[in-house]
Amino acid sequence: MAEMEVSLLRQCPLLLPQNRAKTVYEGFISAQGRDFHLRIVLPEDLQMKNARLLCSWQLRAILNGYHQIVQQRMQHSPDLMSFMMELKMILEVALKNKQELYAPPPPPQFYASLIEEIGTLGWDKLVYVDTCLSTIKLKAEDASGRKHLITLKLKAKYPAESPDCFVDFPVSFSVSWTPQVNAPCSSLISIYGQFLAALESLKAFWDVMDEIDEKTWVLEPEKPTRSATARRIALGNNASINIDVDPRHPTMLPECCFLGADHVVKPLGIKLSRNIHSWDPENSLLQNLKDVLEIDFPARANLEKSDFSMDCGICYAYQLDGAIPDQVCDNSQCGQPFHQICLYEWLRGLLTSRQSFNIIFGECPYCSKPITLKMSGRKSRNK
Repeated sequence: MAEMEVSLLRQCPLLLPQNRAKTVYEGFISAQGRDFHLRIVLPEDLQMKNARLLCSWQLRAILNGYHQIVQQRMQHSPDLMSFMMELKMILEVALKNKQELYAPPPPPQFYASLIEEIGTLGWDKLVYVDTCLSTIKLKAEDASGRKHLITLKLKAKYPAESPDCFVDFPVSFSVSWTPQVNAPCSSLISIYGQFLAALESLKAFWDVMDEIDEKTWVLEPEKPTRSATARRIALGNNASINIDVDPRHPTMLPECCFLGADHVVKPLGIKLSRNIHSWDPENSLLQNLKDVLEIDFPARANLEKSDFSMDCGICYAYQLDGAIPDQVCDNSQCGQPFHQICLYEWLRGLLTSRQSFNIIFGECPYCSKPITLKMSGRKSRNK
């Protein structure tokens, strides 16, 4: 209790007990440089769920619309210190929302100059603009015909202050910005020009990723965004390769990780090590992978169910909390895939299983042959 009182005094120095029993506190709560008067009456057991909160009219006005949240936090906070910290967070949010709600509108010249900028840039490039002219979406095509969007969040001081820019890129997009107070027609054009230059610099990366998506069976991600640099590609025999491509050097050797039964993926790892010297950055990444692995990547249409089982052999699902089956029985006659969490729970329930550190040894649920599961950090957190 004494520790709680010290913490309360440190966090809320203007809130003081009014009696020896410390069932009544009165004073001020501070947020964004302002102080608000309040009084808290606690029951004899000092439990917050039965406490009463009395606010000044200013504090009551700001918390209008947040009463249900405040009551909920009073019901669940273990002590006064915890409640005051949560009340302060709620007050910070309420004040921020009030400021945004009552923020003065930009001057008329803001709208006039913005309309002029869009007209100079070209209305055909405009995809969306909100009623306040504070959010603008512009479109562009790269040299390969791919469509891209840039979203601009304009601030009240624009163009003296840089807008926030949002793009679907695999690398950060930092805008070079010089305040254009006396040149209203150059700001949007400058950003759009930098956007086009960035698209051109990433063209080779997207060409590489598009070829992979078109000519192989990509298991993950199912619907890749333009910012996604990783692909998990099916190889057949319940094996796959996970690659992570460098957007700045897309034809260089990517990070590779084979997933599947040892008797399938080990030979591929050996081929990669043996042929890595023949990697030619002048060729496409997919062609280089074919050459060094000495394989042809099967298209989804060419992989029969017997060649590649998608579903977990325990839960009979493909996706499970975002994970796909990546643990495979090493028996060449079996090769059934499992989710890591499913196989872990299965092996943990067998009396014949044994564990050494983070490795579990047991029997395959399908063929009863020995199977080994190495638990990753992600698995351990799900236990």
